Amino acid sequence: MAHNLDVTEGQASFVSARVDAWHGLGATLPDAFTAEEAMKFGRLGGWNIRKVPAQCTVAGKQLAIPGRFAIVRDNPVADNQVDVLGDVGKAYQIIQNEDLAELLNVLVDESGAHFETAGAIDGGRKVFVTMKMPGHAKVGGVDKVDNYIAAMTSHDGESSTKIMVTPVRIVCQNTLNLAFKRADHMFKVRHTVGAHQVLVQQAREALEFTFNYLDGFQEQAEQLINTTLTQSAFEQLIERNFGAPAGAAANTVTRAQNKLDTMAELFSDSYTQDAIRGTAWAGLNALTEWADHYSPVRAADELQARSTKALLDPAFKNKALKLMLAVA
Repeated sequence: MAHNLDVTEGQASFVSARVDAWHGLGATLPDAFTAEEAMKFGRLGGWNIRKVPAQCTVAGKQLAIPGRFAIVRDNPVADNQVDVLGDVGKAYQIIQNEDLAELLNVLVDESGAHFETAGAIDGGRKVFVTMKMPGHAKVGGVDKVDNYIAAMTSHDGESSTKIMVTPVRIVCQNTLNLAFKRADHMFKVRHTVGAHQVLVQQAREALEFTFNYLDGFQEQAEQLINTTLTQSAFEQLIERNFGAPAGAAANTVTRAQNKLDTMAELFSDSYTQDAIRGTAWAGLNALTEWADHYSPVRAADELQARSTKALLDPAFKNKALKLMLAVA
């Protein structure tokens, strides 16, 4: 299943505003929607996520596993179906989808953001919501960047609840989740005692973090677009930092050279750089565009792998930003 959305009996847990939903699945609403509508039309509400004592079967007997619990939900489509989502310890605290919606409603009320997508992936183990912030940045007066807040929580015990600022450069749709001005793009709340209360209490803190991040983003983006970077200097920079190490095997050298060629072509010839070509901002965007759209992925579900990496793995992009700031 290429999209990896949570699907039961042909019905997907997904909702999108105004545009066609991913892969023609889920519900499409005529305009931006509310948190409550996300829960209803995205089939994200009423899951009744809960912990039940974990058991194992030995010689035909059911035995309790001390200190371990299964996370289960009521399936949003199939009546009387209970799905197992994960395995956790005693300290793990449930965050319901409705709790996430409550937090995001605060951001809507105080920032003017509106919901754009909401859904579940990986059999309901992860739930996400994206919200578009009002207005946009225009770097150097020419390069439009829309700003989003993306929130994701997991129900499998694998990760905390995350709120991410996700600037998206419109011309190439690559995300710019970077640590601008020492401000991380991600705010986290762990699944521990008091998690629900912490979510509500920290909603405004999350919003302040969002605006602080966007201020730093705008400032350093302007710095980069006002810094000249020649094709020769860009190619030397990527060769030093992303080329094959000395003595590498032939296949490693070939892969590295293909990567460098693509990066150099994006910087020199891609239409996505037309308005910003020859700048450190173009250099950063050539590298982030390569990361989002051209970097190799080994997962069978390529779209999901790229989407998840773009949101949750900024390591390469942070390195790219550091390199570009060094020449600014």
